[in-house]
Amino acid sequence: MTDLSQIVKAYDVRGVVPAQWDEPLAELFGAAFVEVTAADAIVIGHDMRPSSPGLSGAFARGAAARGADVTQIGLCSTDELYFASGSLGLPGAMFTASHNPAQYNGIKMCRAGAAPVGQDTGLADIRARVERWSDEGAPEPAAEPGTVTRRDVLGDYAAHLRGLVDLSGIRPLKVVVDAGNGMGGHTVPTVFAGLPLELDAMYFELDGSFPHHEANPLDPKNIVDLQARVRETGADLGLAFDGDADRCFVVDENGDPVSPSAITALVAARELAKHPGGTVIHNLITSWSVPEVVRESGGEPVRTRVGHSFIKEEMATTGAIFGGEHSAHYYFRDFWNADTGMLAAMHVLAALGGQQGPLSQLVAQYDRYAASGEINSTVDDQTGRLAAIKTAYQGRDGVTLDELDGLTITADDWWFNVRASNTEPLLRLNVEARDTATADRIRDEALAIIRG
Repeated sequence: MTDLSQIVKAYDVRGVVPAQWDEPLAELFGAAFVEVTAADAIVIGHDMRPSSPGLSGAFARGAAARGADVTQIGLCSTDELYFASGSLGLPGAMFTASHNPAQYNGIKMCRAGAAPVGQDTGLADIRARVERWSDEGAPEPAAEPGTVTRRDVLGDYAAHLRGLVDLSGIRPLKVVVDAGNGMGGHTVPTVFAGLPLELDAMYFELDGSFPHHEANPLDPKNIVDLQARVRETGADLGLAFDGDADRCFVVDENGDPVSPSAITALVAARELAKHPGGTVIHNLITSWSVPEVVRESGGEPVRTRVGHSFIKEEMATTGAIFGGEHSAHYYFRDFWNADTGMLAAMHVLAALGGQQGPLSQLVAQYDRYAASGEINSTVDDQTGRLAAIKTAYQGRDGVTLDELDGLTITADDWWFNVRASNTEPLLRLNVEARDTATADRIRDEALAIIRG
């Protein structure tokens, strides 16, 4: 049986091209996707990686062979694909490896209305079919194959976003955008066109070899160029998008990174102003600031596990208006509960441009605590190390433990979470405290146990 364990992960499929991932395999995934979703029509998009057009075309052939009509929207960001899935009411497939290195590619799949396809909601079934067909041969084509047509939705996507956040009346802002040679270079010019923004474009040329830096703004080394440009030009802020432009990172006028938790709190306050009393989702390693701001703004915070599928599921269950993660994924009810970094960026621009102060001053009210950031440790025994931490803290006065996702230890003036990676022998530590000295102390204490 074909082993797909290296390329089927979480809610998407990804692997090295062509060692694990090739067009015949993509064709089987297209056929399996249509069968599992029972779709008679789907929509497909792809990013700028050299292998993306071929893989997406093969997926389209497999889907059409099973009788589904395929709409190909071509080059797009992942959130543009979600827009197409939502607005057209079709299951969708996006060919991208997001922020991963150039030699990778993959698929992010969703049901109609941008609903997630997770391990328990279709991905396992898709994988099983592909494995079986890889060994036994592809299924017989449908008696009447589907059609394949092309459609450009970029303008409609931009219009939808601009209808959700009105930037026409803000004060003029100078904005540096680092697209990292990814799909932000395709979407930003259309979304920002005609707005009172002076755009300083960095690395907008679509190039899946990522000649300037990896398209992963979560790694501090990949926003160094953006920080320097903001400082050199006196810009009001900087924005950095990842490879498929579904995540957006923000730096202030000093070039200092703005915490995604602070952005989550800022956007939550704005969404609650539009939808009083609404529910806001945050994962368990976002800052204490997020639920505090949500309550102060009259909303109801709901804490969830880390991850795309958990956030989307909770948003659907609770009817939440917004959700945010520490990784700079931002989810909006007005965007089919899907994540869109572009819409979050527009909220930041609207908030900044609607008053006269600098961004650093604006976000200070949402950034209230000292945090370690995520620290990864390679360990031989994830379960054993987690148990050691639990033993070390269990029973301490004033300390509580929960195991919603990994292990979270909470005291009056600090908390930390340790989670095991699903794909690597790592434990991930996040610490937050009311002051830097306490955060440093708890970080060092936890790492001493984690690293044995």
